Amino acid sequence: MRIALYQPDQAGNVGTILRLAACLGVGVDIIEPCGFAYSDRALKRAGMDYAEIAEVKRHSNWDAFERNVRGRIVLLTTRASVRLPDARFEADDVLLLGSESSGAPREVHARANERVRIPQIAAARSLNIAVAAGIALGEALRQTKGWPE
Repeated sequence: MRIALYQPDQAGNVGTILRLAACLGVGVDIIEPCGFAYSDRALKRAGMDYAEIAEVKRHSNWDAFERNVRGRIVLLTTRASVRLPDARFEADDVLLLGSESSGAPREVHARANERVRIPQIAAARSLNIAVAAGIALGEALRQTKGWPE
């Protein structure tokens, strides 16, 4: 199982997701360009020392990521019809989250094998991507029995 971030805008969110992934033994794919200067210093500040133990692959763009992706792409999006409790995950899924400011473009939606949304109240626009990643990853690991020992 992996988490992929499509052109993330905020170093703080990336750092939080790196910490989550490091603690749970899940790899992270960063699909560039990022909306911030991607540097070890910025990520260390955001993710503390967990950024150093996270397994991170950087991809120069969507095409580079797509050429290297293994497993199904499960896009987390507010525009999906499949609710998280109804989704079925596989151990080699890649949980993909769009950028904080603009989400994921049409071609990314079209490429995704599954599109899943986290149910929330009607008045709410969306969750923070780090929070969404944590919720979805927890459910995916539960279903696939992928929690670390």
